[in-house]
Amino acid sequence: MEIVLVVFQALFVLMISPLVMGWLNNCRLWLQNKSAPGIFQPYRNLRKLFQKETLVAHHASIIYRVTPYIQIGCMVFAAMLIPIFSVNLFASNAADLIALAGLFGFARFFLALAGMDIGTSFGNLGSRREMFVSFLAEPCLLMIFFGVSLLANSTSLSTVSTYLITHPLQIYPSLVFMFFAFLIVMLAENSRLPVDNPSTHLELTMIHEAMILEYSGRHLALIQWSCDLKFVIYSLIGISIFMPWGIPIAITPLSFFIGLISCVIKLFLGATFIVCLESTMAKLRIFRVTEFLSIGFLLAVLGILLHLLLTLRVS
Repeated sequence: MEIVLVVFQALFVLMISPLVMGWLNNCRLWLQNKSAPGIFQPYRNLRKLFQKETLVAHHASIIYRVTPYIQIGCMVFAAMLIPIFSVNLFASNAADLIALAGLFGFARFFLALAGMDIGTSFGNLGSRREMFVSFLAEPCLLMIFFGVSLLANSTSLSTVSTYLITHPLQIYPSLVFMFFAFLIVMLAENSRLPVDNPSTHLELTMIHEAMILEYSGRHLALIQWSCDLKFVIYSLIGISIFMPWGIPIAITPLSFFIGLISCVIKLFLGATFIVCLESTMAKLRIFRVTEFLSIGFLLAVLGILLHLLLTLRVS
């Protein structure tokens, strides 16, 4: 039963990720007073790319060819590890937050290698910028995970969610700092404003798009799908840490239905919040990203210090 639920969970995240991105893109266009193509446009884009011929440079190595499959494989595997329909699934307890960070780093490492593999100037430019951003974002992400793990004395995402669900509803001041730090890292890691602009191909501004400019056909479809997946997985991690209420503890048909509905509602509310946040921001210069992510790191450290201070005071 649990194996079926884990497989269904991965398929659910895989299939809903383009819908969430479609909703996000439509909300952004509505806020800009523009007509929107519909929330199902990402599905149509993926179908069109899968039907197109896949062109590969004749001097591309095996890394360039396998990277799209590694990307989508890593994201699907990460989707199995997050507690969505229950906190007691065996897959959710198989890996902790540090392993999830390592999985994201592994996928990013191959994408950066693929960007440099065929030797184009844009690919090299994008890979260097991507690694620069990840060099700043990963310590902040690990610091957030470390701070969150202090609450439940565990780095397991399921344990943290269970701790927050089973304890009385109260405000944790350290989690407030962690939330804003996680928001900053989420924007940076998913190539969103103000770190990157996913809807532009300008040389001076693009980061992620520069790495995948040479991809086409099903390879480009897999990479774009994996990017949508990564955004949804980050949203689900944020939900599991900061809004876990609604994630069932027991595995029953009713709890499964409640978990499904609450997950969908939270995902779309989160996407709407991200759009509103992005609409109030401008793209930062690449050298200002350091300051932006430093704020996230500082907030994470403040959250840890505040938790330790309050814990020592209570004890």
